[in-house]
Amino acid sequence: MSRKDSKTIGESVEKTREYHLRYLRAVNNPIRRKILWVLREGEVTIETLQSKMGLDVESLEWHLRMLEDGFCVEKEEKNGETFYKLTKEGMVVEYMER
Repeated sequence: MSRKDSKTIGESVEKTREYHLRYLRAVNNPIRRKILWVLREGEVTIETLQSKMGLDVESLEWHLRMLEDGFCVEKEEKNGETFYKLTKEGMVVEYMER
């Protein structure tokens, strides 16, 4: 079967399973879903996320790492500040309940 006809995302079924596992682990948490809802408004700094979420920085950073690991958010450095934004995969939040 050609790569074009493949039903896998990665190089193999195992890689595809790992991708899906990481993704599902990221979105299967109410706090992380709330973070995704906040990020729907556009890219924000961790300080803005912290004020909207009411979490301590360590907890928020841990949840953001889980979302990054699950392909839902990405961070970008601009002028010495770190911004977080949704990826295409993170847009799934539009189809989830709050």
